[in-house]
Amino acid sequence: MSTRLNHLAPPIAARKPTSQTVHGVTLDDPYAWLQDPNYPAVSSPEILQHLEAENRYFADYMAPLQATIDTLVSEMKGRQVEEDASVPYTKNGFLYQWRFHAGQQYRSWYRAAVTQNPTDEPDWHLLLDENDLASGHDYFRLGNMAISPCGKQLAYSTDTNGSERYTLYIVELASGAEISPPVENTVGTVVWHANSDALLYLVANESWRPDKVFCRSLAEPTDDPLVYHETDEAFFVSLDLSQSERYVFIQRGDHVTSEVAMLPRNDFSAREVLISARSAGHEYSVEHQGDRLLILSNRRHANFDLFACPLNDLEQANWQPLIHGDEQHYLTGCMALADHVIITERSSGLEQIRILDSHNNTSYITLPEAAYTVGLGVNPNYETKSIRLHYASMTTPDTVYDYDLKTSALTTLKMRQIPSGYDAKRFITERLSITARDGVQVPLSLVRLKDTAVDAQAPLFLYGYGAYGHAIEPAFSSNIISLLERGFIFAIAHIRGGDDLGYHWYTSGKLEQRENTFNDFVDCARHLVNAGYTQADRLMIGGGSAGGELVGAAVNQAPNLFAAVVAHVPFVDVLNTMLNPALPLTPMEWPEWGNPIENADAFATIRNYSPYDQVAQTAYPPMLVTAGLNDPRVTYWEPAKWVAKLRYCKTDTNPIVLKINMGAGHGGQSGRFSALREIAEEYAFMLRIAESVTNKAD
Repeated sequence: MSTRLNHLAPPIAARKPTSQTVHGVTLDDPYAWLQDPNYPAVSSPEILQHLEAENRYFADYMAPLQATIDTLVSEMKGRQVEEDASVPYTKNGFLYQWRFHAGQQYRSWYRAAVTQNPTDEPDWHLLLDENDLASGHDYFRLGNMAISPCGKQLAYSTDTNGSERYTLYIVELASGAEISPPVENTVGTVVWHANSDALLYLVANESWRPDKVFCRSLAEPTDDPLVYHETDEAFFVSLDLSQSERYVFIQRGDHVTSEVAMLPRNDFSAREVLISARSAGHEYSVEHQGDRLLILSNRRHANFDLFACPLNDLEQANWQPLIHGDEQHYLTGCMALADHVIITERSSGLEQIRILDSHNNTSYITLPEAAYTVGLGVNPNYETKSIRLHYASMTTPDTVYDYDLKTSALTTLKMRQIPSGYDAKRFITERLSITARDGVQVPLSLVRLKDTAVDAQAPLFLYGYGAYGHAIEPAFSSNIISLLERGFIFAIAHIRGGDDLGYHWYTSGKLEQRENTFNDFVDCARHLVNAGYTQADRLMIGGGSAGGELVGAAVNQAPNLFAAVVAHVPFVDVLNTMLNPALPLTPMEWPEWGNPIENADAFATIRNYSPYDQVAQTAYPPMLVTAGLNDPRVTYWEPAKWVAKLRYCKTDTNPIVLKINMGAGHGGQSGRFSALREIAEEYAFMLRIAESVTNKAD
C-alpha cells in the first residue's frame, strides 16, 4: 500500500565504501559515516544536514495529519488531571507530596510538618519546583532527590539535554542557597551520611558507565575522596540505602553477575565489607534486618531463593534458606521491615506480594482481579504497620493501596481519575496462550471495546519488548483509549527475553537463543490473524529500544505480515555496536547479546538477526522511526543508518519517516504534555494506515 501524503522526497544518504573483516567475514557498512567521530559531540556539518533533512521530511509527511494529531493530544490531555497530586507519605516527622499544577509540564515537590492532631490541615511548603528548573531548556529530567536525615538540606540532580549525565546540586532548604559546588556527570542515587554532613554519589566515565563512588563533605567540598572504583569495563556501579537506613550497599555487576559490599551509614570512611565476591553467573541483592542480612540469590535456583545470614559471619556456608524459588515461583525482590519481610514474586506470569512475619509465617495479598500488575509503592520507613502498593490492570486505572500488615485490610487511597470520563465496563480484556513454532506456550494480553467485533476487520496494534529480563505487564494506559475508541485492538506479547514466566523465560531469549524472542513475536502476530482478531493489512507493530530491535527483526522475518511498524529509538545496528568496545555500554552489554569480537558463534548469531544487517531487497510496510541525538543508550546513528539502508533496499513506495529529537535522548520529549504530542504522532501514523485500508476495501 502507499500512504505517501508528503511533497518532499525522502532524504537519500550517501553511500561511502566502508568495511571490516571479522572472523573471516567482510562486513560492508556504507552508512558508517553517519557516526560522528567526535561523539558524544555531534558537529559534522554533513551529518547534521542529513539529520535535519530527515526532520524536514518527517514534518512534511506529518503536516496533513496535524488536525488528527491535535485532536489526539486534546483527548489524551483530557484524560489527565490538570491538578494532580500524589498520596502523601510520612518520613522523619514530615509529610511529602508531589503535585502537578494546572498547565504545568513538571512536578512541584512539597512537604509539611506532621502535627499532633491528625485532623489539622497540613501546612505545605515548596521544596523544589521542576518547572522553574526546566525554564529555558527544551528538555528537562529530574534525577535523584534526597533529603538529609536532619531535614535541612536537599540534594537533587538534573539532566537538561537527554544525555543522562546529571548535574548534582546541594542546597539549604531554609534559604534555597547552594551550600556546595555542583557536581557534573553524576548518575543514580545519592546517599546522605547519618549526620547529614556528607553524601555519596556516583560518576559516569566517558563511556557513560557509572564506575566511581565519591564522598562529598559539606565542610570540605573540594577534592572529594574516592570511595570505590570499578575497573572491570563490563561492570557498572550503583548505590542503595538499606530500608533500616543503617547500611549503604555498593552494588556492582553486569547483566548476569553481581557483587555487593556495604558501608555503615555513619562512617563513610570505613573499609567496605564484601558480602560475597563476584562469581560468574551469580546474581544476588541484599537487605538488612536487625542482626542479619537477607540475600536474594540465584546460586541454587534460577528463580532465586531468599537466604538469611548473620551480620557477623557472611560466608555462604552460613546462608540459611527462608524461601525457595521454584519453577512456579520466581522471586524478584525483597524489602525488609522491622517485623516483616515483603517479597515480590511472579507466579504463572502474574505478580504477587508475599508477606513473611517475624515467626516465618507466609501469606499473600489478595487482589481484586484475575489479571493485573502490582508492585511496591513509596515505603520509606523501616518500622511501619502498613505497606503501600501500586496496582492496575488493562481496564483498571492506576490505584494506590495501603495494606495493613496486621489485619490484612486493603485500603484504597487513590484511583487515577479520567476527567473526560471512563467506564471500565465498556472494555474487555483477554489473556491468550499462543503456541510458538517450537511448541512453547507464549502469553498474549489484549484489550478492546466490547463493541469491537472479533471478525478480522479491526486494526490491531501489537506491542513487545523481550529483553533484559524486563516483563511488560498488562497495565492501564489512558492514551491507548484513543486507539480503542477508533476500533483498534491493543495487544501485548509476553515473549521470551523478558522474565514474565520466570528467569528461564529471560535466558531462553538471549545470547544464542535470542531468535526465540523474534519468533515468539511473529508467531503471536500470525495467531492474531489466524484467530480472526485482525488481518495482515491491519496488523501494526511497535516497540522501543530493544523492542525496536524486536520489530526490526520481525519485519525482516515476515515483511508481508505487517501493515505498519513503529520503532522508537530502535537498537537495530546490533552487530556493529557489539563489535565496538569504545561505544557507551558495549562491554557491559556482551552478557546480554554475546561478544562477537572474541566468539565466532556469537558473531554469526548476532549477524543472522541484527535488523540493520538483515535488511533485504523486498517490500516493507510503512514505518515511523524515532531517535535522540543525545541518546547514550541507543546512539542516534543506529536508526539513521537503518532508515537509510531500508530506503535503498526496499522495492515498494511505502513511506519510512525518521524523527530525530535534536535536544533529547532515549526517552524522547520531556514534560507531561510535550510527550503526548509524540504519542499522538505515532497514533496518527497508524490511524492513517488503517484509514487507507478501509478506503481500499470500500
